[in-house]
Amino acid sequence: MFVAAYWWKVHPGKEEQFRTAWRRGTELIREKYGSLGSRLHRDRDGRFVGVAEWPDEATWQKAFDAKMAYDDPETRAAFVDAIADTADEPVLLMAVTDDLLDRD
Repeated sequence: MFVAAYWWKVHPGKEEQFRTAWRRGTELIREKYGSLGSRLHRDRDGRFVGVAEWPDEATWQKAFDAKMAYDDPETRAAFVDAIADTADEPVLLMAVTDDLLDRD
């Protein structure tokens, strides 16, 4: 398994818009590119942090090279509109060595 982490600062008042667009975008990326899904977190500074799981690095790289593009311009526009700042690249790229998360 391979993991990629990203962060976003969201405009005040657009948190729900961002979360809705992030959830829909994640579903579309899973369908189109084969991701295993993602978790969205909020750090102490208020940034949203997404940690996406992939079957392997090659699958992630193919999706990354395609800019994770999906056929839903409305969702993409809502996502981009909510973002105040983000990193240009993933902040972490990692191979999973041991996984003890309870997935019930």
